[in-house]
This record gives sequence, C-alpha cells and structure tokens, in this order.
Amino acid sequence: MKIKIGIFFVLGLIVLVGFLFLNPGKEKSGSELIQFEVISGENIWNTAGKLKKAEIIDSKIYFVWYVYSKGYKGKIRAGEYTLPSDLKVSDLVSILSAPKEELRESVKITFPEGFSLKQMAERLEEKGFSGEEFLKLAQEPKVFAEKFPILEEIPQGKNLEGYLFPDTYFFYADGTTEEIILKMLSNLDEKLKDDMRQAIKNRKQDIYQILTMASLIEKEVRSSEDKKTVSGIFYNRLEKGQAFQSCATLAFILGENKKQYSYEDTQIISPYNTYLNVGLPPGPIANPGLDSIMAAIYPEETDYHYFLSNPETGETVFSVTLEEHNLNKDRNGL
Repeated sequence: MKIKIGIFFVLGLIVLVGFLFLNPGKEKSGSELIQFEVISGENIWNTAGKLKKAEIIDSKIYFVWYVYSKGYKGKIRAGEYTLPSDLKVSDLVSILSAPKEELRESVKITFPEGFSLKQMAERLEEKGFSGEEFLKLAQEPKVFAEKFPILEEIPQGKNLEGYLFPDTYFFYADGTTEEIILKMLSNLDEKLKDDMRQAIKNRKQDIYQILTMASLIEKEVRSSEDKKTVSGIFYNRLEKGQAFQSCATLAFILGENKKQYSYEDTQIISPYNTYLNVGLPPGPIANPGLDSIMAAIYPEETDYHYFLSNPETGETVFSVTLEEHNLNKDRNGL
C-alpha cells in the first residue's frame, strides 16, 4: 500500500512540475510600457521575480526554464529597458539578451483573425511599413519554402494567403518585409503541433486544404463551438458532392461584404464561387485563427446540412432540411 501511495505521489509531483514548467501563463490583453532594470550580476531567479512583480510575465519557473532550455543561460544583459507588458516570453528573452548596440525600436501590430493579405498590407502601411512590398513578397511562397516545408504544398501560382498567422506582433521599426513574413510563418509553424499534423494526414488531407477550409469557417462564423459545427456541415457537403454555397467566397470575389447576396452574385464566374463549383475553393480566402484551424482538423459530427448567421446578432442558426433553413431565413430577415 505504501509503495502504491508513493508511486501516486511521484506521478502527481511529475504532473505538477510539468505543468509549472511548460505552462507559459494566461493570455494577456492590452499593453502598457513598463520601465525595467536588470542589475549587473543579478541571479536569473531574481530577474524572473522582478519580471513577475512588474506583471511582465506570469510564471517565474516558465521564464527560467525558457532561458535555460533555449540556450540563453548567462546571456541576459544588465541595463534599463522599456518593455511592453504583453510581450511573449520568447520576444522578452530576445530583447533582454540582445547586445545594447543591437537594441532596436519595436512596433506593435495586431492582425485580427480572418484578415486577408490585402488587409494585412493596409495595417502594415498604417504602421509605417511598405504594404506594397509585403504583398509582392507574399506572392512568392517558394522564397520561404526552404525554412518552412509546409509551404511546398502550395500550388504553383498561389500566394501566402492563409499561412500568415493572425496575432499581435512586435516588429522592428527598421525591419525588413522578409523578417515580418518570416515571423508570421514561424508562428503558424509553431501552432501546428505534431498531433494536429498527424490528424491532417489521417484525414488524407494536406495543410493547404485544411487552411482553405479553415479560412471559410473563419469568415462564416464567430464562436468556437459554431465553427466546429459549420466545419462538420462543410465536410458533410464535401462527402455528398454538394456545393458549399459559402457567402464568404462571394465576399472574397466581390471584395465586399453584403447583408444578403443576389442571385446574380451567386452566378459570378470564378473558381472561388462555391455556389457554382463543388468542393473547396482553389485556396484560402483569408488567414484563419487557431480556433478555425482546429475546427477544420477536428469537425463535429452533425446531422445539420444548412446554417445562416443573423445579420444583427451574429448568432448562427442551424437546420437539418432545406425547408427548415428557408423558414429560418425568413425569421432572421434574410
């Protein structure tokens, strides 16, 4: 009995230590600039404690673990820093370990989930970067394929739409467009864990197809739970050879969002028109967030075949039959 209790105690301790070491802390919202000083000769644990007290990090243990495991031991430099409060630990350690002469001004940019390449370019332009150069380089995925093999699946002639992960970034103010794209690609590559990649293979799909599906889901619905259901509906249609009839693809073609699309809109000749063409469109129509990617990989099994979004509330309404769907359209002013 004592041996069993001892085993359970050790296992529990391992789980607890693993959680403390590998949990980076909660996601932060909002940002403020904080003055912070690293004292010469200061112990890394003291630095971590001060960072936590300043609410720059959530976990001292995770910070110290990151410093040691990523090869930054002894590389944290003394000095005064002005730090955003919502830095990722990886970015924070990079700043604290950079030689003083290499410290560069950073610019914070947030790309919302579902932003297209064009919208990202506009946001970069607002922050002083070249949107035109960004769009031009985004047309050349092969330039980045050596560092990111997932890009090799992109068909000839297609761009990086879908692959630039929407998130909040800190880019160097004097950084290059290539550095910006590399950072965004690296973020997606890190988000696609091994189990997710294996699940994609098990579905007999590739990442390009998953990101294409995820982009439709991202533009169609808001909540995480609804995304899983809509994913199941799209896969149901795909299996039965039915058109997706996604209004998001019409918005992509037309370059505008409408409360309701006309019959003429649904007849536009385009490979991206999922009213006329069965199956997935030729590629992603936006850059999806993690919830949408997860929904595309792990769809919910459902008997629903139709859905719509209430234009006022954004609520998703599901239907099993076409008759029920038409009734729901009337009830929701569509």
